[in-house]
Amino acid sequence: MDFSAYDLDDAIYDEMFLSDGSPREHSKPLYEALSRISSQNISSIQEWVTRSFLQEGISFMVYGDDEAEERIIPVDCVPRILDAATWRMLESGLTQRLRALNLFIEDVYNGARIIQEGVIPADIVLDCPQYRPEMEGYSAPNGTWVAICGTDLVRTHEGFYVLEDNLRSPSGVSYMVATRRAAKTSFRRLYRSSRVREVEHYGQLLLATLQEMAPDGNPEPTIALLTPGVYNAAYYEHMFLAREIGAELTEGRDLLTRDGYVYMRTTEGLRRVDVIYRRVDDLFLDPVVFRPDSLLGVPGLLDACKRGNVTLVNAPGVGIADDKSVYAYVPDMIRYYLGEDAILSNVETYLCRRPEDLEYTLDNLESLVVKRVGESGGYGMLIGPHSTPEERDEYAAQVRADPADFIAQPTLSFSRSPCMVEGRMEPRHVDLRPYVLQGRESRLVPGSFCRVALRRGSLVVNSSQGGGCKDLWVLED
Repeated sequence: MDFSAYDLDDAIYDEMFLSDGSPREHSKPLYEALSRISSQNISSIQEWVTRSFLQEGISFMVYGDDEAEERIIPVDCVPRILDAATWRMLESGLTQRLRALNLFIEDVYNGARIIQEGVIPADIVLDCPQYRPEMEGYSAPNGTWVAICGTDLVRTHEGFYVLEDNLRSPSGVSYMVATRRAAKTSFRRLYRSSRVREVEHYGQLLLATLQEMAPDGNPEPTIALLTPGVYNAAYYEHMFLAREIGAELTEGRDLLTRDGYVYMRTTEGLRRVDVIYRRVDDLFLDPVVFRPDSLLGVPGLLDACKRGNVTLVNAPGVGIADDKSVYAYVPDMIRYYLGEDAILSNVETYLCRRPEDLEYTLDNLESLVVKRVGESGGYGMLIGPHSTPEERDEYAAQVRADPADFIAQPTLSFSRSPCMVEGRMEPRHVDLRPYVLQGRESRLVPGSFCRVALRRGSLVVNSSQGGGCKDLWVLED
């Protein structure tokens, strides 16, 4: 494979190459292996990887204006490489961040000392659409409101930045495992010789974490995975995870509450459930407390949770800590609760609820990324440098109408990695979503859902917006 036409840009960090075009030390084995393989053979590997995803039905749902469409997630065959020292830094920063976020959520629903002491404004918390007053007074097992966190990271020449913390129902871990299986098969000899750390034991770590969340320390809890059903965008992943941890895949109609406990209907009668890994949004969990028209949840579920008779993972109300306005205060939380400086940096963030930040945002729309605080998946976002004057005018009107619903950030030229595109190697922007598990202890697999902006020049990595994925190889020392 010839890299002579590979386009390097001094302003953008390349994951494989230094600015002079030579491969980074930890990427040399991959570079040399790819250089020895013909373009035709690399194309064959790419076709095989794509076909393997198709055969396994590794899909996601895209919601348009009129209908939903199921698609196979695009996958790139060329892995991204991280050295051991870089991963250790990320691991430390991610576990630090989740500890602080769990302490913040526990505090917010139990006295809100951080608000009383002026570290974070009350309105940012109490006016947040994800704040659940129904959870006030609840304390999660082990202080762990968020047992499963997926944090999105990007790298520039200055280092790694956290884009956002996904705390409600972080998705994508099935793609992490699937891309690893495909890459191991495609590059068997190189994989073995590179001493890549494994990720396929994620299910074992997840199971251990969920077991630690059981009420009263039950060492052998019954675990159920609660899914909205087959039409959910992440249903493939729900099936995958239930299989990995040996849990029953259930819908709301499969569960019931009685005397403050949750039971699952089985062919042998009712069976008590101790831990529910829920992939149903807060407002649909319990029609008695939240939306009365919900058919996805279980009447009485929140009461059983607050009594301590069942643990919901992640707990209702954790979305307060992944709100895009609250994000700006995470470094302050780390200092406040842990007495430490943040290991991983936030992206500079302008809160449009502040008059001075609103003015700056409206004056600089052409150079900023502006997001709605409650949106995800790349929706509801303006990327200033890639927008037209008409799009900016229309977006500015929305921001003026409801400033508190928007934040703005500088446009980051985050890193690129080689990808197989139409039979040749081309650089594409990439991010990382590692998964942190928190029970009585923190656990991470050394890997990530590595997302790729497959469209030339695009900065949007979300699969719903044309992005794909690739494997991440974390090397041993």
